[in-house]
Amino acid sequence: MSLKFLPILGLAAALITALPASAQVRLPNLPGGGRLPGGELLRRTEPLLTSTSQLLAPVDPLRWRERLADQLLRRHPDQLQRNAADELVFIGEVLALPSSTQARQRVLSMDGWERVEETRLDGLDLAWLRLRASAGTSPAALAARIAQLRAEDPEGSYDYHHVYVDAGTATSTTLASASATGSIGTEGAVTGERRVGMIDSGVDAAHPSLRHVALTRQGCAGQARPAAHGTAVASLLVGDSEIGFRGALPRGRLFAMDVYCEGGSQAGGGVQAIAEGLAWLARMRVGVVNISLVGPPNALLRRVVEAAQDKGLLMVAPVGNDGPSAPPLYPAAWPGVIAVTGVDARRRVLVEAGRGPHVAFAAPGADMVAAEAGGRGYAAVRGTSFAAPLVAGLLAARLPSSDRAASSSAFNALAREAIDLGAPGRDDVYGVGLVGASLRVNAGDLR
Repeated sequence: MSLKFLPILGLAAALITALPASAQVRLPNLPGGGRLPGGELLRRTEPLLTSTSQLLAPVDPLRWRERLADQLLRRHPDQLQRNAADELVFIGEVLALPSSTQARQRVLSMDGWERVEETRLDGLDLAWLRLRASAGTSPAALAARIAQLRAEDPEGSYDYHHVYVDAGTATSTTLASASATGSIGTEGAVTGERRVGMIDSGVDAAHPSLRHVALTRQGCAGQARPAAHGTAVASLLVGDSEIGFRGALPRGRLFAMDVYCEGGSQAGGGVQAIAEGLAWLARMRVGVVNISLVGPPNALLRRVVEAAQDKGLLMVAPVGNDGPSAPPLYPAAWPGVIAVTGVDARRRVLVEAGRGPHVAFAAPGADMVAAEAGGRGYAAVRGTSFAAPLVAGLLAARLPSSDRAASSSAFNALAREAIDLGAPGRDDVYGVGLVGASLRVNAGDLR
């Protein structure tokens, strides 16, 4: 089965003609004409760094993901390990998408593999095998076996079952308490059809900023498992409260896939769960999906991202917090995914934010608060994780359902609003420029 690249919905022409001459850029040469932008386009300057931002700034930004991976390994030593490339993966597991029936039969007949399950991604027209190598297979031996699979079926896709992690942190200290009146919101209070999706950890629907949200959950066998990161991201997407907190798409309808199921016995954040989330959101015909997660360029997840783009989903993801000289992180760096960096209250890029030609937009990512899970308060947040949902919400206001043709228009409209920052024109630090500056809410703004 060969990789398929579809045209980019006329986006290249639209971008080059719609923006002023100073903002026009050359889009990268992609097979088949490429896809949505992935990062090209506009940019410009607010208040001092607060003590909150200084407090949350990472001591060593280059070890951001490494520290998170260490935490997950300590929690799930029986399920997770580092592979030969030092990436976090499920022990011995391989995801296989053979190119033909014959290739599939050959894989299943190989010694030393156990078929764990076959996953069918309804809505994306994909199906793959999840395999597990014999107990005791070393990371080096597993790498060699994956290389063998790829060599014998170069048209197929074979990769580790990678684990993806979040790209931001929230303090556990409540900086402001909500004193909203009225009933606490639950799922299903439909307030309109402005829709947006997210793939993250669980959402605390009981938080006052989310009480007006029509929330549809998926994952964790139907169980609600609220978590700090997912709740903060959800509030920045659709939150709205009487005390002055608002997200980018206030009171929008949220479709939330929990890929971590925190508090459960199983490790989360794997490629398979993310893929199932994208397939579900494609079936729900959501137009914009926020994925505030980062990881390596997994071959199977890339196939899923491309299939979701073919169905009209516009994906938004953070560039990550591994530092300005780090390699690009995914899904943000794949063609067509809207990659978002974060800026502080002075409109300066976060020191830990990734950089590169894939950066599309900058948005507030520090000196701000978001909903705190498990209570009524708001916590300080920092990281590109929290910039991405602001961009996703702004795009979702223009793209309520999946529509390939309308995606380019939504992107172009937001690009025209961007404030140029840094060097004139599009650059690898701020992308097209800053959007959503007015959406930054700090503790002093709450009443």
